[in-house]
Amino acid sequence: MATLLLLRHGRTTANSAGVLAGRTPGIGLDEYGAAQAAALPARLDGIPLALAVHSPLPRCAETLEPLRVARPGLPVHADERIIECDYGQWTNRTLKELAEEPLMATVRHQPAAVVFPGGESLRAMQARVVDAARDWDARVQREHGENAIWLMCTHGDNIKAIVADVLGLHLDLFQRLVPHPASVTALRYGAAPQLLRFGDTGDLGEFVPRTEAAARAAARDAEAPVGGGA
Repeated sequence: MATLLLLRHGRTTANSAGVLAGRTPGIGLDEYGAAQAAALPARLDGIPLALAVHSPLPRCAETLEPLRVARPGLPVHADERIIECDYGQWTNRTLKELAEEPLMATVRHQPAAVVFPGGESLRAMQARVVDAARDWDARVQREHGENAIWLMCTHGDNIKAIVADVLGLHLDLFQRLVPHPASVTALRYGAAPQLLRFGDTGDLGEFVPRTEAAARAAARDAEAPVGGGA
């Protein structure tokens, strides 16, 4: 069966500012995110990719651009089905502010019941991204064989939703998954879907106690686990 590498886009200006970007079109990578994208070709060196698919938002296209340059023959496709969740009226608000919203308790503990005001439900988001991942995986196997490897660059909540589907987890449990920016998650579909690797960045620095990165990581997801974490 084919292997899917799920890549979360690199860190953005909204991530570093603690803002829920949603589908805002002008959000790009910050300096650190650009460095993460620049490192991607070396991280994937030696891995034969059949194709790459990405969300149409600029932060995903920017993340893949160094890989596209390094592999000029690699087919790269944009797919609207794997765009960020539509957070409606929550878009462009700070995570700190959103943490005080009454709906945030439901986002944390019963996400399957969440419909963002003026936006999309998390159940609808999961349905479309899972359909897209499975459709592309079947296409890759038909066109490139069962040992093919392919890449999808998308958003944090989308990755959580796809992994939850592979593991047979109810959507209400998907907040237990935290894929960081530029992390790679590997999985396989088939009769018995398998999660091979989750959230690999090659950087464990955020787990070192009493550092700025550790404090930021600890506070970020406890306050507002939406948007995949900042």
